[in-house]
Amino acid sequence: METRYLELLAEKYRNIDEVTAEIMNLGTILSLPKGTEFFFSDLHGEHLAFIHLLKSASGVIKNKIDLLFEKQLSLIQRQQLAHLIYYPKEQLEKINPDDQWYEMTIYYLIALARFCSSKYTRSKVSKKLPKQYSYVITEMLSCHNDQYINEYYHDIISNIIMIDNAKSFIIALCQFIRDICIDNIHIIGDIFDRGPRPDLIIDELMQYDQVDIQWGNHDISWMG
Repeated sequence: METRYLELLAEKYRNIDEVTAEIMNLGTILSLPKGTEFFFSDLHGEHLAFIHLLKSASGVIKNKIDLLFEKQLSLIQRQQLAHLIYYPKEQLEKINPDDQWYEMTIYYLIALARFCSSKYTRSKVSKKLPKQYSYVITEMLSCHNDQYINEYYHDIISNIIMIDNAKSFIIALCQFIRDICIDNIHIIGDIFDRGPRPDLIIDELMQYDQVDIQWGNHDISWMG
């Protein structure tokens, strides 16, 4: 049996050093806090309620905002920040932001993104980053609190605003925060039947990379 295990290891790893390195990597990952998993059942086509639960991570995002900004922002400001993260395009259309608003909002979103992603490996965080802004966001997430870095941080935000890309960047940041707060989604039966738009539920689920579905009796009936 031991020989069989060694043969299986040899299919993936060339030598002992590679095996021990992988054991170290896996041991490090196992020592991190477990990601947040969401279980949903009996959605029955009620897309508006379900999509809001996903976008708010069932209250996880608001809870993290309160933990991080309780002393910096008022209750109303924290609620506004939460709604911006849930529905960035809609919220940005309702306001006429100036450069100062953009700068402070990006600062808060980056601080929240750093807080939400701190329990994950760099590799996992990197996979969740929006491709077009992955380099910039990675740089900002890794900034520490000293004078040189703060100036660098400020210059990045100023350049984003100067080239009139703040709205797009904020939308991408909000998407990243929503994604990083949901590790796995488990659907336990009955997406379809009764409600108006089960198709929109499917469309929304397709935006996430860690989803599993157990079909329910209503799903089978609808398919039939």
